[in-house]
Amino acid sequence: MSEKELGKKWDRCLADGAIKFGTGLGLGIVFSVLFFKRHTWPISLCSGAGLGMAFSNCQNDLRSSYLLHRSQKVGLCNKTHSN
Repeated sequence: MSEKELGKKWDRCLADGAIKFGTGLGLGIVFSVLFFKRHTWPISLCSGAGLGMAFSNCQNDLRSSYLLHRSQKVGLCNKTHSN
């Protein structure tokens, strides 16, 4: 994997993390105000869930260069040995 490709993947990871954290934070605030009498735990829970999803997506994206996709085939010898 080239340095440019790795940089693009890190940029996607950071952008995805910011979006998911912000969305979780916003949802946590809404749930806290509307349903949970202004407790802070919904904010922490939703923000943590957003960061967890972003971390998982980033991990899969960074490992994707080491995985084989269905379109790629590994050449194996399919010879039958007759004795």
